[in-house]
Amino acid sequence: MATAANSKIAARLPGPSARKVSIGSIVLAIGLLIFCVPTMIFVVRQSWTGEEGAHGPIVLVTGLWLLYRRWKEISEFAAPAPSGTVWMLLALLVPLQIFTRITQIVEIEGYLMYAIMLVVLYSLVGIEAMKRLWFPLFYLAFIFPPPETVVAFITVPMKIWLSEAAIWFLDLFGYPIGGEGVRIYIGQYELLVAAACSGINSIISLSAISLFYIYMRHQAHWRYALLLVLLIVPVALVANFFRVLILILLTYHAGEAAAQGFLHNFAGILMFGIALVTIFALDILLKPLWDRYIEKTGRDAAHD
Repeated sequence: MATAANSKIAARLPGPSARKVSIGSIVLAIGLLIFCVPTMIFVVRQSWTGEEGAHGPIVLVTGLWLLYRRWKEISEFAAPAPSGTVWMLLALLVPLQIFTRITQIVEIEGYLMYAIMLVVLYSLVGIEAMKRLWFPLFYLAFIFPPPETVVAFITVPMKIWLSEAAIWFLDLFGYPIGGEGVRIYIGQYELLVAAACSGINSIISLSAISLFYIYMRHQAHWRYALLLVLLIVPVALVANFFRVLILILLTYHAGEAAAQGFLHNFAGILMFGIALVTIFALDILLKPLWDRYIEKTGRDAAHD
């Protein structure tokens, strides 16, 4: 009876080799997913409610849609993974996740939870199917906030560069401005360029949404897609440079309260939107040039 039940359940799974998936594997998947729910709730409350994780819901919805879309194309490659490898990986990852949950290290806890979910997926569909799902699986990792040590390491030089660039630029127009490190003095006001203004939040959000756009439009042209990916960080930095300028000018002309209230968040949303539109515009401008270059180099190679 058990064998017949397994066959009926497996027969409904997509892919010819997926018929071998057992009830045990399905129960394992459901159990571990339930185990991961508290971590996901914690990530939503701690990260998605702030500026640094505002892109999380968008990435989750679009990432799951990408998985569904790609699965219909590659389901024939699904084959359950060896159980020994699966249990070995779980024996390593589950205790680590429990430790990070107890200590409430939300950044690492989220990534460990995601790693456990990938192991569950691996147990059900195998490595060949996962290779063909690499982009949706990579893209979904953006729903988790990066570790604070990584954020600090990246934002410190960004904050210093943005501060110095803003001081130099406004000094050209005669503003009474100076600074030291990430501190900016203009008139009677003192500003501190925080991580939120330094570019890391917009770089992560812009990278996630831009990668989705690039993948959907240019996944077959990986060299051109790589070119657009390399433009994300410079675009985000320039956008945040103007954001810092706006906040400095608001502080000088309208006071500190105006610059730190609604207009502070509005400036961030505005510059993020401009950065995203800039990526789209660069794609529209660069694609014809890229096509001409490919066409020319192809002709030259054929002539040679």
